[in-house]
Amino acid sequence: MAELRDAIDALDAQLVALLAIRQSYRDRAAILKTAREQVRDQARLGEVVSRVLAEAERCGLSPAIAEPLWLLLIERSIAHELEAFDSRRR
Repeated sequence: MAELRDAIDALDAQLVALLAIRQSYRDRAAILKTAREQVRDQARLGEVVSRVLAEAERCGLSPAIAEPLWLLLIERSIAHELEAFDSRRR
């Protein structure tokens, strides 16, 4: 069990690193967007979730895990990007 937990901890560290990279892309998007209304793109949100669910199926990840996790990730990413966008305007 200890080896399994170590493997999970190592994977968590990799996931955090990847999420940090994803966040840096959202930070860049906040710089590139010219209007606050561009931050939330409902069409793009649907595309991302659809792609994630297809990839989850391909990889054997339960959609019951993938979909709510990505929806939360997207919502928190949008909130972060809005904060970054707004901070540029101050």
